[in-house]
Amino acid sequence: MLNIRPFRKGFDEEVFVSIFNASFGDYDDIRSMTLEEMKKTEEAPNFNTDGMFIAEWNGETAGMINAYIDKLREEEKGFIQRLGVLPKFRGKGIAKKLVEKALESLKRRGMKLAETWAQTDREGCIHLFESFGFKKVRSTNIMKINLNFIPSNIRENKEITIRKAQLRDDSEIALINWLDNEVFKEHFNYRPKPIEETRYVLLEMPWFNKQAAFLAVLKNEPVGFVAVGIDEGLNTEKNVRYGWILDIGVLKPNRRKGIGTALMLEAMRVLKAQETEDALLYVDDMNPTNAIKLYEKLGFKTMRKNVIYQLPLT
Repeated sequence: MLNIRPFRKGFDEEVFVSIFNASFGDYDDIRSMTLEEMKKTEEAPNFNTDGMFIAEWNGETAGMINAYIDKLREEEKGFIQRLGVLPKFRGKGIAKKLVEKALESLKRRGMKLAETWAQTDREGCIHLFESFGFKKVRSTNIMKINLNFIPSNIRENKEITIRKAQLRDDSEIALINWLDNEVFKEHFNYRPKPIEETRYVLLEMPWFNKQAAFLAVLKNEPVGFVAVGIDEGLNTEKNVRYGWILDIGVLKPNRRKGIGTALMLEAMRVLKAQETEDALLYVDDMNPTNAIKLYEKLGFKTMRKNVIYQLPLT
């Protein structure tokens, strides 16, 4: 009755899109995907189909999962992503079989650790992962602030210059790539990001059709950056007016000097000028820079939490 087979690139894109949209449509920060966007996602430098599987029940498409291995990561850790089962097939044990298949795939390809995540309100997902022995290792927040009032004079650095990055300039992409790698090398799940990946995220990723990046400059030297984006598709589908702070970082020697505050305020002003009502961002509870304190100082509130789970593959 149940058949789990590998994803076939060039044939299964429509299947993937249909499962994705039916499985994740009720998430407040995820919107429907188009076939064109799926094909664009396949152009990402870190995309591969090696661990993608489609579940079929009596010949009908029923679900999917991705046992993803990041080939640029040195540690032997794989990721279970995009577990989705169509509503009409839930309650038949398909999700459990998909997780089993994903774990087998990661183990077969030499991984020693599996990682996944679930929203704290997705009790079914949490129960499923914990039934396999997954343990919580940390949590993350999605935070939000209304942009009707943007604070000022909250000890932001006023010595820096903030300028808009020219994203069509290869030297600017290289600079942002360097800053990104320097800023996040102490963070959870860091691995060096190649320039091609930075270029894809800033210019070609299909979700955010309005993106911009800004550089903080102190004494003619770049010391930090912030990137923002607007997903008009999400805003239309969910009837919201969200803008996203996608990335922010300050070089370690320049932290605790109000530079991050200044960059955040600039990002919020830019998003407000684009007629967004709320700014959203993601942050790790155990962020080594304690960034969550900065966001709380600015007035961001936690909207939802996600739990990150890991399982040794022995």
